[in-house]
Amino acid sequence: MTSLSASAQHTLNDGTTLPVIGFGTYQLTGAEGVTAMRHALDAGYRMLDTAVNYRNEAEVGQAVAASGLDRDAVQIVTKVPGRQHRSAEQCVEESLRRLRTDHVDLVLIHWPNPSQGEYEYAWDGLVAARERGLTRSIGVSNFHPHHLDRIISSVGVTPSVNQVELHPSFAQAELLAQDAERGILTEAWSPLGKREARYDAPEVAGPAARYEVTPAQVILRWHLQRGVLPIPKSATPERQRANIDLFDFSLTDDEVAAITDLSRPDGRLFGGDPDHHEED
Repeated sequence: MTSLSASAQHTLNDGTTLPVIGFGTYQLTGAEGVTAMRHALDAGYRMLDTAVNYRNEAEVGQAVAASGLDRDAVQIVTKVPGRQHRSAEQCVEESLRRLRTDHVDLVLIHWPNPSQGEYEYAWDGLVAARERGLTRSIGVSNFHPHHLDRIISSVGVTPSVNQVELHPSFAQAELLAQDAERGILTEAWSPLGKREARYDAPEVAGPAARYEVTPAQVILRWHLQRGVLPIPKSATPERQRANIDLFDFSLTDDEVAAITDLSRPDGRLFGGDPDHHEED
């Protein structure tokens, strides 16, 4: 990754790039969802993260088309659901029709669904989709290291990205290190922690006051300085702009470490352990 700036990019293990911050679209649906995404693009976001199970791929496509931006100026990410692990390549084709584009920039397996034991088939399908040019990069979401090693050893292709729950209450230091050892970029969903956001914690509120920024900006800057790509979501234009305005201040190493130390073993927002959580 280049030095942190508004134009900074992560270079993935396949040679493609992603911005250092993206925009989450979960629960942004209908006309209001399209409007929120257009505001995000106007604010400077250049990566929109969707999924089949978000049921808003059509809205993402509409927002990009209406933005006035070239298609290649916006990175679109989507995810294959558990019910389509054996038909992942077809799933990508269906996503492209909903998005009204001839390719996406990144496709992820949404959850491993280990009880089904079919995520290797899904990985095979994504490799095939990439070879056909349907997607530029492929990765996974919510994978533990042993899930990663299983697909790497069986298929011979390493994911470019692992998108996981990651926020100050669940800092995922070990997983972050293990992803890095494999050359995999870690992305953070729910990067602020939703209802468990640690805005009032002295480790967050203190730097916010010192640098005259919001607690959310401190947490997002913490992600950036750990080499993580966060994908915050907000339907409010003012918050969207604040959440991407992260490049005029920096945290000290001690401040980053203090926020990381807020992590708890039980810090997940819900029972989303990838060894047990199953997604349709």
